[in-house]
Amino acid sequence: MRPVRGNRLVAILAAGGLTLAAAACGDAPDETPAGGSSNAAAAAYKACMVTDTGGIDDKSFNASAWAGLQEAKTQASNVDPKYVASTAEADYEPNLRGFVTQKCNFILSVGGLMGDATKAVAAQNTSQQFGIVDSAIPGATNVYPMQFATQQAAFLAGYLAAGYSKSGKVATFGGLKIPPVTIFMDGFADGVAQYNKAKSKNVQVLGWDKAKQNGSFAEDFASPAKGKALADTFIGQGADVIMPVAGGTGLGAAEVAKNSGGKVSIVWVDQDGCKSAAQDCDVFLTTVVKNITDAVEKAVVDGAKGTPLAATPGYLGTLENNGVSLAPYNTFDSKISPELKAEVDKLKTDIIAGTIKVESASAPA
Repeated sequence: MRPVRGNRLVAILAAGGLTLAAAACGDAPDETPAGGSSNAAAAAYKACMVTDTGGIDDKSFNASAWAGLQEAKTQASNVDPKYVASTAEADYEPNLRGFVTQKCNFILSVGGLMGDATKAVAAQNTSQQFGIVDSAIPGATNVYPMQFATQQAAFLAGYLAAGYSKSGKVATFGGLKIPPVTIFMDGFADGVAQYNKAKSKNVQVLGWDKAKQNGSFAEDFASPAKGKALADTFIGQGADVIMPVAGGTGLGAAEVAKNSGGKVSIVWVDQDGCKSAAQDCDVFLTTVVKNITDAVEKAVVDGAKGTPLAATPGYLGTLENNGVSLAPYNTFDSKISPELKAEVDKLKTDIIAGTIKVESASAPA
């Protein structure tokens, strides 16, 4: 399911500029090697990645996927990883077609927004192996889906945020209103609700109403300025813990937290923030980790070794298989009470056991 394109298209046209015109020409994408070379052996397994609009250094899902391709090369020496960056949605299909022309062995689409483009290109190139993060293409046997039950880990983060908050208000916002984003927000809200139920409290969630599936979105994954504005608004309303689900846009919220004198903390997403955005580690309460890196690494290594990548069932990351998780508390470890840590650990055990079920309308089927 794709969101309405109107608001998003305005932002894309503003940010995309000349890229739209260049992408429309359908030229083959520039290659960015990581350890490979133009003289690679004939047996090389070309693993080619098309980023979403946040760019390769978004400190989030694009960076996670690229790390997976690079890790795959350490496990299978014939892997030749490369990527091309998309700066607008209009880039998706030309970039994918460019890698088909380059005869890549595996072409990875990063992000649910690339679903339609991937479906179109895969349908016209049925002998080509594709993969996609955060989506699945029904009926496309040549597209390997990698999806994640991030609502499970976000539930733990919501409970933690509610228990850590001093103001009794926490907040979340997204980059775009799409399932790979709102699944985090659903889990976060449910975790806060679980805390309120267990402790007879009334911690409020700003920025997302799960029942109405409505909330705050930056309409951008690469605008720290928009993230800063949203964070300022939430802090003005009393929030002291904020979870941005917005790629590089979320860095603006981290900046606001750093300037708060320790009064505001951030729940990061996708990659452990203390590794991907180490400069902001001192404000990251934790990270809702989506282990894209390992999922991509395994898919590429399997492909390089000749193991078939079955479109059904594909890959689903959960708390049980460590496909999703909470990152270490890092600089907050001594600030979180042992009791709260134990409660979060128990919730993780209960979710894995099925005692607690965390549901989201955006969860993978």
